[in-house]
Amino acid sequence: MFAWIFWDPSRVIFTLPWINRPVTWYGVLFALGFLIGHRITVQLFRKYFSREEAKEQVDKLTLYMMLGTLIGARLGHMFFYESASQYLKNPLVILRVWDGGLASHGFVIGVLVALFFYVKRVKIFSMQRILDIVVVPCAVAGGMIRIGNFINQEILGKVTTLPWAIIFGDPIDGGRILPRHPVQLYEALYYFAIGAVMWKLYPRMKKEGQLAGLFIVLVFTFRFGIEFLKVKQSAFIPGASFLTMGQYLSFPMLLLGAFLLRGKRSEREAAA
Repeated sequence: MFAWIFWDPSRVIFTLPWINRPVTWYGVLFALGFLIGHRITVQLFRKYFSREEAKEQVDKLTLYMMLGTLIGARLGHMFFYESASQYLKNPLVILRVWDGGLASHGFVIGVLVALFFYVKRVKIFSMQRILDIVVVPCAVAGGMIRIGNFINQEILGKVTTLPWAIIFGDPIDGGRILPRHPVQLYEALYYFAIGAVMWKLYPRMKKEGQLAGLFIVLVFTFRFGIEFLKVKQSAFIPGASFLTMGQYLSFPMLLLGAFLLRGKRSEREAAA
């Protein structure tokens, strides 16, 4: 018998006095992901702007990204993974993003829509170029969110007897207390590693959109594979289905990545 780790921390760090609002680990890690992503994006923008201009532009971009992430990921979770009945009974639950319940596929859709509006408004970057820029901060934010999922004891892995299995003491879904794959940590480590690779590759990519295409293909190929280690979550996919909702949703993302991999010559190259 292995000495598996028993994991049951408090989801709340502390409660704010007077307003009685809990500050959760998930919420802090979510915010920290955006904070670190902001700093990274400022460094990438320095290629095009002065320090002050870079920070100003990234502040605008971050606002678009936050709105796209929160709206897209939350709606994605509702539409792809949950039954609408619970939200009809209490619509305010939709706003409780600090409790978890954000879908990565919805996150991608929301971010794409937000970036489209950002590009149309600022008229500085092409859509492909801005996608290349945001893949690194997105990888970091994704890793931080998965650590938040781990603390929240959600998005559980399947039961395993591997020595690094984790026993979750109070799973959000009410699942059985058994040793499981810590799939949240698998994903977090992968996203951090992919972010580091993208950071190194960014200056070397000659065509706009290729870095984003590579990122999307690598991330959603991994997502497709790791779903085999997860407990099925969607209320719309029958238990007998071989594939999960996450795997079905990965197919269009892979097509998008393959399309972007073709790349687009920058305006400077096209004029040469």
